Amino acid sequence: MKEKFKKALQLFVTFFKIGAFTFGGGYAMIPLISKEVVENKKWVTDDDILEIVAIAESTPGPIAINSATFVGYKVCGFWGSFFATLGTVLPSFTIILAISFVLEEFQHLKAVQYAFEGIRAGVLALLIKALWTMYKKCPKGLVSYIIMSGAFISTAFLDVPVLAVIIGCAIFGYLTSVMAERKVK
Repeated sequence: MKEKFKKALQLFVTFFKIGAFTFGGGYAMIPLISKEVVENKKWVTDDDILEIVAIAESTPGPIAINSATFVGYKVCGFWGSFFATLGTVLPSFTIILAISFVLEEFQHLKAVQYAFEGIRAGVLALLIKALWTMYKKCPKGLVSYIIMSGAFISTAFLDVPVLAVIIGCAIFGYLTSVMAERKVK
């Protein structure tokens, strides 16, 4: 029991740091989550991260919180998921609460406006890095590119609901793999 509590506490501290030092939301956190839990802690593998992100993306809620919950559960069961999720949420909650009291007073200052422009640029870079990392690790082939392109066009230009796109991609991927297996047999 003591070992499990120690692991849950490590999850809390790790995800608290990730939550405290990442601006830009869940997608910006993905590279940091990956670095911490795969490279530094070796709690999960690169393949696990891809699966966790895919599941976190397709379930309701913020991707960073879902990812923390899934990693925590994989590492330490219920309490792992509880403490990893708490660690991810607590810094943002505290910062937003503090900012809400003072932002109104300072938002007109040019320095504050420039700081937020800089943060937005940094967040964009983190999102592009997450995209590139996931692209490098995803299987490549005609089917993958068709699914990727179809999903992008559907959500970016046709305003198809994300849930419908995810379900459609899953069905298309499943049917394609079934047909590929039949060809092999």
